[in-house]
Formats: sequence, structure tokens, C-alpha cells
Amino acid sequence: MNELPLHQDLANASVLITGGGSGIGAALTEGFVRQNARVAFVDIDRNASEELCGRLERKTGIRPLFLHADLTDIGALREAVAQAQRAHGTISVLVNNAARDDRDIIADVTPERWDMNHAVNLRPHFFTIQAALPDMKAAGRGTVVNFSSIAFMLNGGEYPAYAAAKAGVIGLTKSMAGALGPFGIRVNAIAPGMVVTDRQMALWLTEDDIEAHVQGRQCLKRRLSPADMVGPCLFLASAASGAVTAQTLIVDGGVM
Repeated sequence: MNELPLHQDLANASVLITGGGSGIGAALTEGFVRQNARVAFVDIDRNASEELCGRLERKTGIRPLFLHADLTDIGALREAVAQAQRAHGTISVLVNNAARDDRDIIADVTPERWDMNHAVNLRPHFFTIQAALPDMKAAGRGTVVNFSSIAFMLNGGEYPAYAAAKAGVIGLTKSMAGALGPFGIRVNAIAPGMVVTDRQMALWLTEDDIEAHVQGRQCLKRRLSPADMVGPCLFLASAASGAVTAQTLIVDGGVM
């Protein structure tokens, strides 16, 4: 990650990341800290988030702002956005990363479980943008990066609610890009492939699964890590992609 280029426009930028305390989110938090941005992140896991803040402060001398909130609580989410703005000024980069890729047998999906899945994987994307929007509009600029997934493109049968939510992120991205472009605000998405995180290894993946996916489906014959998502996100957040909006960048090692 130290080898990534510095984007001068991200220095001192006010950045807010949802789900920034672990997995892909932690890599994104570190990536923006290393750009010398003013980074705030929202997460529900207090222990992992505090550990990340301490580690980054020791490594870089910069401590990101951890905002503890449950993203399914829209009131708490709105307050977290307000806290980030009070601390760092108008949010110029919003990264909607938080997600839970729970597996579901179709027969076992209840209305409550369906709603909870979308309350984590889709609904916060909209309401975080909504909360940050007035100040972004007033500033006449801003970038939003929404995290989707290639999961909904693969016909995988084990995560119907998750796949539906991640497809919804693409629709939301395009709609928001159309609505917000006249205000100088760009909205794009990233669709990761199989990114190997601690949570994935604990719950879903084995070494054999990873090897079969890498060798059988990816053009690049190596596993993807959270750090692989940082460069693409920095690109979409920065002036390097100044004419790019309403797009989805697939980062999957060449599966699709």
C-alpha cells in the first residue's frame, strides 16, 4: 500500500468511510490516511476499530476518527455523518463500504432476515449520501464510492438477499449520479471479486476454495486481499477520475 501514488487533491480532504474498522474497510481507512486525508469511519465493532486507530497512529502518526454506530439505525448514522463534518469539515469523499455477505437457504429466508440484510447492505448507502448531501451541494463538489460485489453477476444461489442488495447498489449509484452530477458530485461503484478477509476465512472459505477460484476463474492467479481495493477506490475518489461518474469498476482479478 505504501507504493500507491499520492493524489494531491486527497491531502486534507474530509473522508468518511462506512464499515471502516475491519476487512476491506480497514484497508480503505489506512489507504486514505496514507494520502494525508482527514479520515473518519463508522463501525459497530468498537474493539477492532480502536485497535486499527492505534495501529495507524503508531505507523503513520495520524489517528483516524472512529465513530461508533449501528448502520441499521438511521438516526445514529445521520449523527455519525454530522460528527464527521463537525470534526473535519464538509465531507468531500464518501465511501459506502459496510456490508455483510450472509449465506441463506431460500426456504429459510424470513421477511425479517431479508429486511435486515438490506438494512446493512443497501439502505445505509442511500441515507449516508442523503445526510452528507446538503454540505456537498453547498460546496459544489464531492465524490461518492459505493461498494457492490460481483456476487449478483455470478448466479450464485446461496445469497439471494445479499445478491439483490448488491445489484441494488448499482442501480442506486446510477440514479444518484444522474441526480447529483449537476451539483458537481460524482457517484461511482466498485464491485470486488473474492477478496480474502479474516471474516471470509472464519465463516465461508477454505484454502481449497480459494485455490479453486483463483486457478479456475481468475485471470490473475493470485488471491485478492483488501489492499487490492484501495488503489481503485483512491482513483475514483480523486481528481484522477474527474470525468468519471455513474460507472462500476469491477476489481475481481479478471473473473467477469
